Amino acid sequence: MATQTIMSQRDIDRSIDRISLEILEKNHGVDELAIVGIHTGGVFLAERIRRRIVDQEQADLPLGHLDITLYRDDWSLISQNPIVRKTDIGFPVENLRVVLVDDVIFTGRTIRAAMDAIMDYGRPLSIQLAVLVDRGGRELPIQPDYVGHSFIADIDEQVDVLLAEKDERDEVVLHGAGK
Repeated sequence: MATQTIMSQRDIDRSIDRISLEILEKNHGVDELAIVGIHTGGVFLAERIRRRIVDQEQADLPLGHLDITLYRDDWSLISQNPIVRKTDIGFPVENLRVVLVDDVIFTGRTIRAAMDAIMDYGRPLSIQLAVLVDRGGRELPIQPDYVGHSFIADIDEQVDVLLAEKDERDEVVLHGAGK
């Protein structure tokens, strides 16, 4: 199985910078804005995006972490004993534009589950989506608002986002390329 680097640390940093600025531009600043990372990879990216926005705007910005395990329509296929992580949304989502952050978008099922989970916390003004990698292959009509890198991966290829917070380095790799 061949492995190919899709994004280097520098590419990831540039993408996070660009996504952060695009979020600010689209939302005209940070008023009524919140960032929510989807466990696991989306949490680290959400923290980085929030940090860039706070540094740029010199303003506070609510940050939350969301576990969608029990909202997934396929959780019983993944494991009979799913690992449920902590959801931490310590602010009311009503009257906020919530930016969901995830590392990779593929079928759209994770994002659908995340939207269901957010709605259990209230009705936001809007939900936007930021992803580091869009690998194509959607099964649901869900598209990200902010994307670091897009490409079409084959169904049997796997995209891994490695982040220093959990993997000791930043890199996006594609496994199974070149078959």
